[in-house]
Amino acid sequence: MIKTNIGISEKNTLAVVQVLFVLLADEYVLYTKTRNAHWNVEGADFYAKHTFFETQFGELDVFIDEVAERIRSLGHYTPATLKSFLSLTRLTEELTNENSSEGFLKELLNDHESIIIKMRENINHMANDLHDAGTSDFITGLMEKHEKMAWFLRSHLK
Repeated sequence: MIKTNIGISEKNTLAVVQVLFVLLADEYVLYTKTRNAHWNVEGADFYAKHTFFETQFGELDVFIDEVAERIRSLGHYTPATLKSFLSLTRLTEELTNENSSEGFLKELLNDHESIIIKMRENINHMANDLHDAGTSDFITGLMEKHEKMAWFLRSHLK
């Protein structure tokens, strides 16, 4: 592979992609859990929630691709196996609730909020400590999209 020369030291780039590896794994696990909700939700509001979860996993699919492409733009290969995602993620793939829409909404909301908190913790670290304003900006934009998705989930629980 040709060395990436974009003004970030190799040491800092490696630190950045390590954070992105975990984010990619978290996104993939959340995507899978959202697909599960789409497939397995039950109840009187089945169709509405089935459609809602489909919209959400569609958005997450885009996020996954964006994170993977950010890793590649920094000159690294992405983890791309279920085994690697499960070893990297901070989320659990286990669902703690029943197949009701409320159970899925709570579980997915918790995961989005967990991802948001971790991204918020890394924004300044990326820009100030690792000298990667691009990834800091990328994470900020992605965090805002997760905040909107979390708001939608939260609104269904009111």
